[in-house]
Amino acid sequence: MRAAIVGIGAIGGLFAAGLARAGWDVSALARGATLDALRGRGLRIVGESGGESGGETAVALRASDDAHALGEQDYVVVALKAHVLPALASRIAPLVGPRTIIVAAMNGLPWWFFDGFGGPLDGAALDAVDPGGVTAAALPPARAIGCVVHLSSATREPGVVVRGRGNRLIVGAPRAALREPGERVADALAAGGFDVERSADIRTDIWAKLWGNMNMNPLSALTGSAADRLLDDPHTNALALRMMEEADAIGARLGLSAGMSGAERIAVTRQLGAFRTSMLQDLEAGRALEIGPILGVFPELGRRLGVPTPYCDAVLGLLRQRAFNAGL
Repeated sequence: MRAAIVGIGAIGGLFAAGLARAGWDVSALARGATLDALRGRGLRIVGESGGESGGETAVALRASDDAHALGEQDYVVVALKAHVLPALASRIAPLVGPRTIIVAAMNGLPWWFFDGFGGPLDGAALDAVDPGGVTAAALPPARAIGCVVHLSSATREPGVVVRGRGNRLIVGAPRAALREPGERVADALAAGGFDVERSADIRTDIWAKLWGNMNMNPLSALTGSAADRLLDDPHTNALALRMMEEADAIGARLGLSAGMSGAERIAVTRQLGAFRTSMLQDLEAGRALEIGPILGVFPELGRRLGVPTPYCDAVLGLLRQRAFNAGL
């Protein structure tokens, strides 16, 4: 199988290494310093069990900034930050042929989520995720499968990925026609060293992770506080819970459930201690924030479904101002 990874960062680098270990022909669509690093010394994964040089594994792979040069693939793994995908989708499109499977390994609500969903939002494109439908036009939703990532890693420098905690992936096809190729990539990822769970309802798994992220990420970016401090304060704790309740009401209209109450999810988050969310880390590093796919989807869905979202609306407005004033 030929697979191209788009977004050779903390997550995409692990996917590249895993699929290469499974015997797939892996390439990377990259640019700038990352492309230079991949061409010069290959991809390096630090902290791999059995790796060379004190736990470091080197992965040789073809890399280009031109999708035409890489050609049509059997699989394209998109591991970008979700908010940058609309601007890059047309550059990725040459990798996708009529039989290509697109694996979306990103946070937030993916662009393909409502394709074939049924009900009033069947086929809906959300402005918070895919303004103008440019991603869907370049990357057909009918060819996409989902992957929920439950692991941590970091990019130490371009082309060098440091493994963190966790190793779990949830992989699933949102439509019956893609179940076989979904199983194929799940098998390859498992052979490549991941703990892979095969999902019969990938949309619910995506929704559950998003529901768990949609409050702490924005509130931490607004305040600069780690999760434990936010939850120790009764006012921010209550705000986090109100946001989740609004999201729950939207999920109920869509037939989606996270499988636990907001209070139970907050208790899980509290057990993680003083962790700093990815959105807070992006803000501190001067990187653009994933506002739309993680939080902006809820007010937009609320308006479409007639579900009030005053708490999410307020936090979204404040977060946009915070990002604007930070130059992001």
